[in-house]
Amino acid sequence: MSESSASGIIQHFGTKRLLVNFMNFLASVGAPVLRFMNATGKLTYFAAQSVINCFLPPYYFRSVIRQFGDIGYYSLPVVGMTALFTGMVLALQSYTGFTRFNAEGAIASVVVLSITRELSPVLAGLMVAGRVGASIAAEIGTMRVTEQLDALTTLSVNPHKYLIAPRIIAGTLMLPLLVLLGDIIGVFGGYLVSVHMLGFNPHSFLSQSWDVLESMDVISGLVKAAVFGFIVTLMGCYNGYSSGRGAQGVGAATTYAVVSSSILILIFNYILTQVFFS
Repeated sequence: MSESSASGIIQHFGTKRLLVNFMNFLASVGAPVLRFMNATGKLTYFAAQSVINCFLPPYYFRSVIRQFGDIGYYSLPVVGMTALFTGMVLALQSYTGFTRFNAEGAIASVVVLSITRELSPVLAGLMVAGRVGASIAAEIGTMRVTEQLDALTTLSVNPHKYLIAPRIIAGTLMLPLLVLLGDIIGVFGGYLVSVHMLGFNPHSFLSQSWDVLESMDVISGLVKAAVFGFIVTLMGCYNGYSSGRGAQGVGAATTYAVVSSSILILIFNYILTQVFFS
């Protein structure tokens, strides 16, 4: 074999190896993208089915009312305590910072705007995600493992309408009410610290809070809360409905529900803030 033909063979195999390595690189990059697109498509289809079933008969009003209690009423202590101490800490930290610039009079404005616009809806959404989202995922995931969902389908009962639609309706409607109560409790916490610890005038604090507050500040927080409630219940239902078999599958579904809900809440909080206050 001549030297030129040997070098040609070596060059051929070297090019082929580079091509194989390049294709392997593309496969390693493309596989996660395809998995992400597949999961996004499944979630979008699941969400569309769930929303459509919220408006089509038959309606399970008893299930919706029961979810009002589970999602709304029983979450009130957690949301109330979070809002109260958030308002108290916010007033204390604002005073610590503003005293350096002789701007203590702005504490009431900072407390009421921060609570109504951002802190109350976001923290309430995260607290409800930890409490309700995990509970929904565990409950529906257990029904998947024990084949109760298959039994509902066998009995001609639509699981989306019987299990998922009531939870989504309740979460979307109840979280704004929780946030509205959280706004009041959070401002009250700031009032307690400002008046009884920092020596502010009660009438001055309340009047300044009322003067600086606009309707859009409250409305934006309530709209955020409705979106967050939809996200929490949707992700809890989706992860529970798609749960794997066994206790490990249910545990993973619960973890995914809380983590995905929390991340989506933070993402949509930025998007909605950009929409309202850009």
